[in-house]
Amino acid sequence: MVTYAISVTRSKVSAWAFLIVGLVVLSMNAVAAEVEEQGRLSVSTQSTRAERDKGFPGKTSEDEFEALERAGDRVAAKGSLSRSKPVMQTMQAANADFWFYTADIELFNDHDRDGYYHGIDLLFDADTYYAIADVYAVVYLSLDGGPWNEYAATEDFTLFGASSEDDYVIATELLAGYPSGSYDVLVELFDAYDNTFLAYFGPNDTSELAFLPLEDAGRDVADVPDVTVVNHQHGGGSTGAAFILVLALVVLRRLRGVLYA
Repeated sequence: MVTYAISVTRSKVSAWAFLIVGLVVLSMNAVAAEVEEQGRLSVSTQSTRAERDKGFPGKTSEDEFEALERAGDRVAAKGSLSRSKPVMQTMQAANADFWFYTADIELFNDHDRDGYYHGIDLLFDADTYYAIADVYAVVYLSLDGGPWNEYAATEDFTLFGASSEDDYVIATELLAGYPSGSYDVLVELFDAYDNTFLAYFGPNDTSELAFLPLEDAGRDVADVPDVTVVNHQHGGGSTGAAFILVLALVVLRRLRGVLYA
C-alpha cells in the first residue's frame, strides 16, 4: 500500500512538472511574438580584443530597436539610432585612409540544437594610414537579403595605424524580434569627431559575414511536447501571456501540495 501511494504521488509530480514546462514555454513564445511586433531587443558586450584577452569584462548595453525590416532595398543601411549622422549608402565613396583588414564571427547559444544560434561574437580589425584615429562602428543584420537593420553600435575606440593590437570585439545576444533564418552582417566605421562615414565591411568582402543561422532567445528553447491552445479572442497579447504565467503559478502551488501531502 505504501509503495503504491508513493508511485501515484511520483506520477502526479511528473505530470505537474511536465505541464509547468509547457506553460512556461507557451508564455515565453507569447511574449516573444508580442515583442517582435513592437521591436527588437538585444544585449551586447564590447571591448578591444586585448582587453578581453586580459579578462576585462567590457561594457554591456541593452539595446532596443524598431521591428525588423524584412522587405525593401538592401542598399541603404539605417544608420545609428544613438547618434546624429546621415544615413549611409553602400554606394557612397569610402575614405581611402581607412579600411577593414578582416572580420570574424563565432556563433554561440543554440539551446534547442536546431542549428540556429542567438549569440553573435564579432571581431573586426579596422586600419588607417594615420598614426592615431578615434572612430566608432555600427553593426547591422540583414535577413534573407532584406534591408540592413542596426543591432549594435560601439563606443568610441582608437585605431593605431595598421596595428592588429586595436582589434575590436562585440558579443551580442539576440533576445527578441529576430525570426529564425539566414542573416548577413555589415559593419560600418565612422569618425568619432564628426560622424563622417569612413569604411564598411560586409558579406561581399568576406564569407565570414554571410549566411549566418540566427534566431532570438525566445525561439531558442528546449523541445517540449506540443500543446495546442485555441484563442478565439482578438488582441490582448499581453493579457494572454500574463494569464499563462498566472496559471503556471497556480500549478506550482498545486505541486507543492502534492509534494508535502
